[in-house]
Amino acid sequence: MNILTFDIEEWYLEKVYHGGRAEKYAEFDRFLNIILDLLDEVNTNATFFCVGKMALDFPEIVRKIFERGHEVGCHSDKHMWLNKLSREETFEDTRTAVDALEQCTGEKILSYRAPAFSIGKNNSWAFEVLCQCGITRDASIFPAARDFGGFESFKYKEPTYISYNNHTLKEFPVSTVTLLGSKLVYSGGGYFRFFPLSFIRNQMRSNSYSMTYFHIGDLIPEINKLMSRSEYEEYFMENGNLFNRYIRYLKSNFGTKGACEKLVQLVKGVNFVSVEQADLDIEWSLAPVMDLTDLK
Repeated sequence: MNILTFDIEEWYLEKVYHGGRAEKYAEFDRFLNIILDLLDEVNTNATFFCVGKMALDFPEIVRKIFERGHEVGCHSDKHMWLNKLSREETFEDTRTAVDALEQCTGEKILSYRAPAFSIGKNNSWAFEVLCQCGITRDASIFPAARDFGGFESFKYKEPTYISYNNHTLKEFPVSTVTLLGSKLVYSGGGYFRFFPLSFIRNQMRSNSYSMTYFHIGDLIPEINKLMSRSEYEEYFMENGNLFNRYIRYLKSNFGTKGACEKLVQLVKGVNFVSVEQADLDIEWSLAPVMDLTDLK
């Protein structure tokens, strides 16, 4: 089972951080259309995790995705890292986003992904908050080391029931592979741009489960400039020293030139489903269960 997902935030972030350049909106529109036409061609549905502000500021984008037959999930309201928010702030952010997306699509929002996979063992209470906001399916677990946290102690590499204070969710963790003793992700973001297509295909074909995550910005063959210290700290909410900014510069630009065509070939060569369809296909009575309530 290979699950295809996209995180949709670029239009909103462009408006907030760069003033809303018309040429950038047009570029995002073009690459979204490439993706939607590709999915039509191969008769495949995906899950698009959208920030709530997209439903308010760019409702035509969210509706286009929904009307083309794809699941709309929640990707927070303003793309703020949950590990930087309190429980109360997380609840308000999630509630606001879910409401906006439901008003836009006219359908219940049941799937969620945290920005930057920003739920880890130190804020696993966030899963209780998601349940309180009506979420039943989550795809926020990054079970490896990561700049903004990760959840290295998560022990399953398959869809899993997770619980916190007797609230239960169906979790769809990101897929990993062990190379040279290190656990690495291969199926999304900069990792997808780094690994050869043949390697990614082989991993998906040889494993019973794979979760992907793609961004429109990952597919645009344009060199992003080095962020200023203030831009970096406002967005990433951490020290914007030169080293951190340069590492982010390298990560955001590596492999973008051929990324879109690489995605096209992957989708044409591997069978994918949405999170919604995966939920229906899984025999959940056989799924492992992990209680995070007392996780240290």
